[in-house]
Amino acid sequence: MNRSVVLGLIVVSGVGLTALASAQMPTASPDAPKIAEIEKVKENLYMIKGGGGNTAAFVTGQGVVIVDTKLAGWGQAILDKVKTVTDKPITHIINTHTHGDHVGSNVFFPATVEIVAQENTAANMKKMKVFEDPANATGLADKTFKDKMTLLGGAEAIDLYYFGRGHTNGDAFVVFRALKTVHAGDIFAGKRTPLLDMNNGGSGREIGDTLAKAATEFKNLESVITGHSTVMTPADLLEYSEFNKTFLAAVQAAMKAGKSQEEALAELKMPEKFAAYGMNGAKDNIAKIYAELTPAKP
Repeated sequence: MNRSVVLGLIVVSGVGLTALASAQMPTASPDAPKIAEIEKVKENLYMIKGGGGNTAAFVTGQGVVIVDTKLAGWGQAILDKVKTVTDKPITHIINTHTHGDHVGSNVFFPATVEIVAQENTAANMKKMKVFEDPANATGLADKTFKDKMTLLGGAEAIDLYYFGRGHTNGDAFVVFRALKTVHAGDIFAGKRTPLLDMNNGGSGREIGDTLAKAATEFKNLESVITGHSTVMTPADLLEYSEFNKTFLAAVQAAMKAGKSQEEALAELKMPEKFAAYGMNGAKDNIAKIYAELTPAKP
């Protein structure tokens, strides 16, 4: 099936989608102005900010591939920003994970736009309330992958990777091969404690290792589009893996010493190199890691 669509024929869908309540997944009034900003990352690659997670827009010979579609109701804002750099049609959507501030406007785009996601994310999306309505099935994944997939080819090749659990159990890294740039989604939302979505397979025990695998794979890249912050570097990605490993080690040490979660939080000391990291999620993540590392009762 031809997945291209003329931009001017895209019709807005008014379907709502509830985003999870967290600093990484903001909510907004449906009547608030949809103001997005577009920033050039590399030639033919742009980052669109506002309305939830960072959206990437990659202009190819045949059309535009977008990564993540923000909150519900932001499809037109994305489209308007794409139109400022090209008149080509949207041909693909890649979703980095299942959350409402990254898949929320999938339903804005017609069924002719191919949606791609990691297989666990595709399964998680089917459990979302918005997709209980059969009319919204066009917002679900058309194509999935397990560990790696390549879309398009040549200088336009996009490599999709899955390295393991972290923010969720389906976090995809989207590599624009020729541009030496990766979109990391919310497994690297920014330099702060991650949101661990245990209901969708997230893991405080595994996230550091997952990030380390990505940092090793991507050491020859130049730029990292984060889920909610600025464009960073592979060195930042490696540092973020070390941050999460260090956090886990501190929690494990507290558990081994028989300390309570409250004591673990009060005594948490991270190295000076992580002094600028946001720690608002530390209490929540300690609780989740305690639960994750506590053996289930028979």
